[in-house]
Amino acid sequence: MQSRAATVAEYLAELPEDRRSIIESVRQVILASKDSQIEEGMQYGMIGYFVPHTVYPPGYHCDPRQPLPYMALASQKNHCSLYMMFCYGANDSEQWLRNAFRQAGKRLDMGKACIRFQKLDDLPLEVLAEAIRRIPAAAHIARYESVFAASQRPKSAAKSTKARKTTEPENATKPRKTAPPVQVANTKAAAELKPAAQTPNAAKTKQAAKTKQAVQSKRAARKSSDVRSKPNTVP
Repeated sequence: MQSRAATVAEYLAELPEDRRSIIESVRQVILASKDSQIEEGMQYGMIGYFVPHTVYPPGYHCDPRQPLPYMALASQKNHCSLYMMFCYGANDSEQWLRNAFRQAGKRLDMGKACIRFQKLDDLPLEVLAEAIRRIPAAAHIARYESVFAASQRPKSAAKSTKARKTTEPENATKPRKTAPPVQVANTKAAAELKPAAQTPNAAKTKQAAKTKQAVQSKRAARKSSDVRSKPNTVP
């Protein structure tokens, strides 16, 4: 729930007394624990803590006119929220925070970077103070730039891949279809088998011709012998 308050004092004055007491108590812990380079002010309708442009001129990448967010504190409709931006994308800080809550016997209701709590007793204030002291402004800036750079690499890789696909010719990606080697081998085998299939018939024909010729020769020789064996007679 965003507020239109221009200052932190105005924001606190808008809150019901019970909520104001909770928010003010948490605020005092943050002010006592934060790095001196981190400033307090209204940001995105909440009490914000940020690295000013005098320390980090590029500002927040989503809106460079905004200083780099560090954390925020807000009273929502059904709960209070702590936005731990210095933990976002930092697995080591997030894991440390979860372990510290567990060791303090407190239940941590946290998303990617937002801690939700109903009453002041839900927060181990000493753990909150230590979490803030562990990440000064310089460390937050370095981690922010690292996470931001890593988030940009996959997009660049996807664009270069898409560019390669559009520049490559179609025949480079679609290989020419060729007949399977098995079919070629079968065709050759069939061609080679045709002469072989005709060879036995030709041999039989040739053999029959030789047999017929031999029989005819024997008959002719027999007739010639019969003629010679008959005696000559005079009529």
